[in-house]
Amino acid sequence: MRYVSTRGESPAKDFKEVLLSGLAPDGGLYLPEQWPVFSREEVAAFAKQPYGQAAHGILSRFAGGAFSAQELKDDIEAAYSQFDVPEIVPLIELGRDLYLLELFHGPTLAFKDLALQILGRLFSRALIESGERATVVVATSGDTGSAAIAALGGLANIELFVLHPHGRVSEVQRRQMTTAEHGNVHNIAVEGSFDDAQAVVKALFADTGFASNARLTAVNSINFARIAAQTVYYFATGSRLAAPPVFVVPTGNFGDIFAGEAAMRMGLAAERLVAATNANDIIVRTLNDGLYVAGEALRTLSPSMDIQVASNFERALFEASGRDAAWVGESMASFALNHRLQLPRKVLSSLQVRYAANRSDDAETIDTIRQVHRRYGRIIDPHTAVAFAAAQKIGGREGVPTVILATADPSKFPDAIETAIGRKPPRSDRLSRLFDLQEKLVVLEPKMPLVRAYIEDRLAHHER
Repeated sequence: MRYVSTRGESPAKDFKEVLLSGLAPDGGLYLPEQWPVFSREEVAAFAKQPYGQAAHGILSRFAGGAFSAQELKDDIEAAYSQFDVPEIVPLIELGRDLYLLELFHGPTLAFKDLALQILGRLFSRALIESGERATVVVATSGDTGSAAIAALGGLANIELFVLHPHGRVSEVQRRQMTTAEHGNVHNIAVEGSFDDAQAVVKALFADTGFASNARLTAVNSINFARIAAQTVYYFATGSRLAAPPVFVVPTGNFGDIFAGEAAMRMGLAAERLVAATNANDIIVRTLNDGLYVAGEALRTLSPSMDIQVASNFERALFEASGRDAAWVGESMASFALNHRLQLPRKVLSSLQVRYAANRSDDAETIDTIRQVHRRYGRIIDPHTAVAFAAAQKIGGREGVPTVILATADPSKFPDAIETAIGRKPPRSDRLSRLFDLQEKLVVLEPKMPLVRAYIEDRLAHHER
């Protein structure tokens, strides 16, 4: 299995190389040269398998011999042993043709654990085998940072730098990052939005001398191994339903929903993918009108989705354009300068065949949390509420299952829940101890040279 860049200017790599590099040298994102394809019978078989077994069957196709079958098995078993429920991703039936897919039962109570717990183990294994060191830099809008820390904190040969927007994540999300006791974890609060933090990370990678000297890599959703691991819950869910479902996905950086497209390209029958956004609705506007325009990121009650530049959308554009790497490269270079891209009609039409989109503001989010609690007796977090609202607006057809992806435990957002239902949700045992621990972070302006200097200083000391 070989992987190519969406921009076409980097040589193809194998899975282990892609795992360790994250972003392609030409600034593009890696995708398989050819998607592995499962037969209808193979997809149906996933319904009867434990989640870990399905993960092994799917990830082994992507790994292509980069890791042995036993190494993959060991790392997958170890990753999911950290989850609180044996099903790993429980599928809850709420009503006729309506389901909630709970993806938040891992160590940090967010869907990011499903991929990062595996990725971290494979990442460490690859570094130990090669005798190399790596500097992992992550920009997070809320949950990726804590999931990366839970996966990589304390591991040998790794220094981890996590950038989050200062004052723009929930207190629980912040404390999950800043109370980490591992010496190889460094938290940077960037004075700005997630997009500002992400821009700094991309600039660090673009500084090829620094990136090479620091052995820079990424484990957020620009790393294809994350996408690969996230396809598993689409297969595990879709294979259990009587008809191809509609998946409604809280959408910020477009990685979670693109994993759904990947699963469809690999043989999963699905009716459609619905991108649900908050007021930061660049994806809704793009899919509806064909004009990809980035504005200023707004602060909302669903902070993990407070994103204007959806990095993984580039992967969808690559596929929708018929894998026209030259067009993608030119378009992304132009967008980086102008923050504006008019999609060709053919590309937009291809996207619209697979995707729909809808948005909700904070008032609708609170109202949806309240409605779901009254009608179903369940408490959902604000991100899941955005998806629930989108599902209600789009409506369903009889006989077509609607699966709403629940991406975070509601106890991570107690203030929003209290506003909606008049009381805070029960606090998870995993979260209670965070409030007794000391926080450790540095606040920096969103300027690449400042962040680079901080990273270089930490690397020089190799604090442990």
